[in-house]
Amino acid sequence: MLLSELAVKELIQIEDGKRFGLLADTELLFEPISGKIIGFLILKELGNRPFKTKSVNQNMYIAWEDITLIGEDRILFTKTSHLHSEKSL
Repeated sequence: MLLSELAVKELIQIEDGKRFGLLADTELLFEPISGKIIGFLILKELGNRPFKTKSVNQNMYIAWEDITLIGEDRILFTKTSHLHSEKSL
């Protein structure tokens, strides 16, 4: 599967059905030395301004281990996790 195919999939938390937008609206977190994927940082839109900009919610991400299913249109995951201050982006 290509990364471009993953980017258009919707992120949905299994437990409560909460939608977190598309994978394209996240930032990839990975270990620079090994290249191992840690997860996806959740980006959050600001307000209802005409020219919406995105800001990073530096505390929440979806851990790669918490992804349970990558389907045709959706990515299902169990929970969001919090970044610790010692992790660098």
